[in-house]
Amino acid sequence: MNAAKDRRKSGNPAVRAAAERQAETGAPPRITWRNWVGGARLRTLPLAIAPVAAGAGIAHMVRDFSWPLTLLALAVAVFLQIGVNYANDYSDGIRGTDEFRVGPARLTGSGLVNPKKVLVTALVFFGLAAAAGLVAVVLSGRWWFLALGVVAILAAWFYTGGKRPYGYAGLGEVMVFIFFGLVATVGTVWLQTEIQTQEAWFAGVGVGLFAVAVLVVNNIRDIPTDRLAGKRTLSVRIGDRASRALYIACVLLPFAVPALFGIANPGMLLVWLVMLIVAPCVLIVITAKTPRELILVLQLTSLAALAYGVLLGVAFAF
Repeated sequence: MNAAKDRRKSGNPAVRAAAERQAETGAPPRITWRNWVGGARLRTLPLAIAPVAAGAGIAHMVRDFSWPLTLLALAVAVFLQIGVNYANDYSDGIRGTDEFRVGPARLTGSGLVNPKKVLVTALVFFGLAAAAGLVAVVLSGRWWFLALGVVAILAAWFYTGGKRPYGYAGLGEVMVFIFFGLVATVGTVWLQTEIQTQEAWFAGVGVGLFAVAVLVVNNIRDIPTDRLAGKRTLSVRIGDRASRALYIACVLLPFAVPALFGIANPGMLLVWLVMLIVAPCVLIVITAKTPRELILVLQLTSLAALAYGVLLGVAFAF
C-alpha cells in the first residue's frame, strides 16, 4: 500500500499516471495489440511514403530506377517514422506533456505501459531503419549516406527527446520540411542515380510542404493544451489565425510544381486531382471551431500528401 502511494507521488508523470490508473481499477492496466498499434500512429505513415514515391518516379525518369533500392528507402522512411512516434510517446509521457492533451490515450502518458518498454520499442524501430539503410548503402555504394542516416536518427530523437527538444521550441515544422521533404525525396533519387535533377528538389519542396501542413493542423488543435504544458510549438508562438494561414499556404504552394512541369510532363494533370481533397480541407480550416473538425483535416491532409507524392512520382516517371 505504501509503495502504491509512493508511486502516486512520483516525480515521473508516467509512473504517477500508472499508479493512479491502478488505484482506480484495482488491477494493473491490460495492454492489447491495439494499444501498441495506436502508439505507432499509422495515420502518419503517408508522410513517410509520399517522398519515396516522388523520388522513385524521378529516378525512373532518368532511367536509373531500382526496385530493391526504392523498397529499402521506403523501409528506412517507414521504420524511422514509427520510431519517431514511439520516441515522442516516451518523451512526452515522461516529461508530463501528455497530461494536458485531448484525444486517444498515449502509451506512456496514460500509464498503460512501462516507459522503458516504449523506449525500447522506439529504439528497435530506429535499429530497423538503420539496418535497412545499411543494406541500401552497401548495394548502392554511396557510403556518405551513413552520415545522413545518423543525422536523421538524431533528429528523430531530439524532436521531443533530450533536455532541449526542438519540437518544444517551434522548430518542428522546419525539421519536418527538411527530412520528410527534401532529404527523403532527394535522398531516394540520389540513392539510385548520380544524375542531378532540379525535379528532385522541386518535388521535395512540394512533399515537404504537405508534411508541414499536417504538423501545423495538429498543432493548431493542440494550442490550448500545449500552452498548459509549456510546449512552445510554432502554432503556440504565432497564434491560431496565423497558423491557419500557414496551413493554407502549405497545402496550396505544392501545386506550383505541377504547374511548372506540366508542359513537359502531361501526367502532371493527375496531380491536380489532389485539389479535390485539399479544397475541403482549406474550407474547414477557415471555419473550424472544434478539435473534431481539425482531426478530420489532419486525416484528409495526410491522405492528400500521399496522393500528391504518388501522383507526382507517376507524372515524372511516365
